[in-house]
Amino acid sequence: MDTIDTHSTNSELDLAWQLVERTGVNVFLTGKAGTGKTTFLRRLRERSPKRMVVVAPTGVAAINAGGVTIHSFFQFPLAPYIPGGAFRAKDEKYRFSKEKKNIIRTLDLLVIDEISMVRADLLDQIDAVLRLHRDRHRPFGGVQLLMIGDLSQLAPVVKESEWALLREYYRTPYFFGSLALQQTQHVTIELSHVYRQTDRTFINILNEVRENRLTPASLARLNERVVFSESEESVDGVIRLTTHNATANRYNEERMDALKGIRFSFKAKVIGNFPESSYPAEETLVLKEGCQVMFLKNDSQDSRYYNGKLGVVTSVDASKICVRGIEDDNIVEVEPEVWTNARYVIDKETKEIREEIEGEFRQYPLRLAWAITIHKSQGLTFDRAVLDVNAAFAAGQVYVALSRCRSLEGLVLTAPLNTASVRTDMVVTDYMNTELEQAQQTANRLDALERDYYHSMLAELFDFRPLEWDFHRMLRLLDEHLYKVYPQLLKRYKQADEKFAREITAVSGTFYRQYTEFVIQSEDYAADTHLAERIHKAATYFVERLETLLKPLLSDTQVDSDNQEIKERIVETLYTLNQTFAQKLHLLSRVTQQGFTVADYLKAKATGLLSVEPTKRERKKSATTEKIDVDRNSDIRHPKLFHTLRQWRAARAEELGRPVYGVLTQKSLIGIANELPMSGRELLRMPGFGKKSLEMFGKEILAIIQEYIEDNPV
Repeated sequence: MDTIDTHSTNSELDLAWQLVERTGVNVFLTGKAGTGKTTFLRRLRERSPKRMVVVAPTGVAAINAGGVTIHSFFQFPLAPYIPGGAFRAKDEKYRFSKEKKNIIRTLDLLVIDEISMVRADLLDQIDAVLRLHRDRHRPFGGVQLLMIGDLSQLAPVVKESEWALLREYYRTPYFFGSLALQQTQHVTIELSHVYRQTDRTFINILNEVRENRLTPASLARLNERVVFSESEESVDGVIRLTTHNATANRYNEERMDALKGIRFSFKAKVIGNFPESSYPAEETLVLKEGCQVMFLKNDSQDSRYYNGKLGVVTSVDASKICVRGIEDDNIVEVEPEVWTNARYVIDKETKEIREEIEGEFRQYPLRLAWAITIHKSQGLTFDRAVLDVNAAFAAGQVYVALSRCRSLEGLVLTAPLNTASVRTDMVVTDYMNTELEQAQQTANRLDALERDYYHSMLAELFDFRPLEWDFHRMLRLLDEHLYKVYPQLLKRYKQADEKFAREITAVSGTFYRQYTEFVIQSEDYAADTHLAERIHKAATYFVERLETLLKPLLSDTQVDSDNQEIKERIVETLYTLNQTFAQKLHLLSRVTQQGFTVADYLKAKATGLLSVEPTKRERKKSATTEKIDVDRNSDIRHPKLFHTLRQWRAARAEELGRPVYGVLTQKSLIGIANELPMSGRELLRMPGFGKKSLEMFGKEILAIIQEYIEDNPV
């Protein structure tokens, strides 16, 4: 069995890996601070063959996770989302590019980091967009979600005015209130092994705080750490964690002012697109010799420092900064580092989703660190910290601050805590209790979930309903709007519809029951040779039937209408039908050549969707009579005359400054090319041809017909 291979053997991380890689179930990966969630994500990105995109609710979280923000990827407005609400597709900034659509259409896995800060309505907005561009009948369009975070940490931000709108639809603003998520099968994996702390007493206290069950004894034990005096912070390596930015900045300025020496400023260099809200460091870094700093990035070359390491500036001038590490006393000459802002694109050659750098932020990876906010401390670890958490304003803030510390002895409180100050939202507590009861059975269900995933991919391969739906849309257009102009083509569509129901739909239903029974009963269904043989034979059958039944018909479907609205519907409907047909044929043909595996199927589906697509103008030309091969059109008896009449109509329309249908309608053209009228009276019997047309164009048309008959005896 494959494993994620993190810090050491960890059954919970291995289970999470199996669920993400070998099932389609949505996963909420949670756990206390320091349990390896970030490491898991990094390894997953390195090793997973699934096509994934990583998003996060804030710019800094996205940069840290190596992804992009939710709002930038999905191009969401900064406003609450009301379930069922419409998108502002007409606004250019909300309109997806072709590449963005292709990324979404071929996505296997959406990773959402720091899920605790994601609101329920935002998750439902993601669901709506994924349904719009993928499968509208399935939650999140059929994309698997991996949600990573700790609900005991920072909560989603929701203004009272926004909640006034949302409370009608949601019982809670937390992500698990999402209406779409509640429609899915999702499991929770809680990581329990703490890598950050080793002090068992402290770990137990943190668990009590996190789970909203802090005992009087544990509270008293915490409050023994109220031993604060200003001398506590005069020692190198002590950091103050505060609740507000202004408090942290003010404290840092006071400590900076107390130092002698000259201030040196270092301006960041920003190249390309890098939003200010996502800056990972100060745009202007101000330092003095002797100031305490924190590194904001791992050393990309020699591992001399890491994100969160504390140090003291030993020397600084306009071109050089040297920092002594507090833990190891090693002096490092710090060089500017580069953070990148990326967007997801599709590699033209490999067809894989990859990141493309849009902008760079170049700055020394340092910040003043006598004090930082609890929010900015997430993911960091400190040996010694002073916790100024009296003004905690959100549930979970105190837990985040406490869990930054390695040990109870390493933390100092500026004032006693009480049970109210370490509160956890009871909605979260109730949710997690329910989830964790169910999570205990997840390992036992893994085989069943893997089997379900294999079966669902097989069912998707042999599901012809999307193709049938697209075919019926085209059939209805012909039957309702073009039956007089293209009666023979309509007849062929109706005959094909009957055969499709008999030879495709009915047979696929019978085969569904057969392979379902195989998958259920076979112990090793993925390696079952009998099942593999049945899948191969079925794929071969359906390839042959589809090529016989639809390929010639679609090739001959080149129709037009003078009604602009109908014409646009024809173009889009026929384009979609051709794409669905080509995709299904591609997948089935791949199975006839290589057999069926889930991994190969996912790859084939992505590459099939990413085959070269025509532009909208090319779609229009290929779908309409602008490019009709009239010799193949059974509804036109005299194609050469039809072509001559079209050329004449185009020239007269240009001369008169009219649209072509203002000279002669499409159905009139086809009627004339079929019936060869030889007099004005016969012309008036043509569909759409009236007295005014006869008066203006009758002689010219009759002359064209006469010339055609002379050159082409009929």
